[in-house]
Amino acid sequence: MIKVAIVVGSTRPGRKADKVAAWVHDIAKKRSDAAYELVDIQDFNLPLLDEPTPPSMGKYTQEHTKRWSAAVDGYDAYVFVTPEYNHGTSGALKNALDYVYKEWNNKAAGFVGYGSAGGVRAVEQLRLVAAELQLATVRAQVQLFLSTDFEHYTVFKPDPAKEKQVNTLLDQVVSWGTALRTVRVKG
Repeated sequence: MIKVAIVVGSTRPGRKADKVAAWVHDIAKKRSDAAYELVDIQDFNLPLLDEPTPPSMGKYTQEHTKRWSAAVDGYDAYVFVTPEYNHGTSGALKNALDYVYKEWNNKAAGFVGYGSAGGVRAVEQLRLVAAELQLATVRAQVQLFLSTDFEHYTVFKPDPAKEKQVNTLLDQVVSWGTALRTVRVKG
């Protein structure tokens, strides 16, 4: 059975990503096709890139980087929960992605975005970053709108129909994550 991380992609005070990720995790826990865990980038206290060598070299000197590397390396696939800030993802999530390299390679990724436009522009940016990190992104994604999935634009109350979208996303992430595991074993 593969391991899937549901990544909380914001560290902002008053963030909504933790509630959205918990909702995704609650849906995932009803399934038996993978082991699902929440991973909150806030728990790693990653400053703006502070390693002296590029992540592709894998020579980490900072303890927070080593902890983050071990965490990322322990999963076969990821579901990134991202806000959309100013037509893009959060700086904290981009920074966390940039910290390591080989740990992401040949794994699967899916996206749950939220914001005034459903997080679609943040997800599109993340797809480009994921390609460079050799993460295979799945087609399905979940879009949550501040106007319809958040009461008064603040309290997370998703449309019940969104659960089906989450399950479609998880179906694809698990399928691709399982297939890519064989690539990593051969490599």
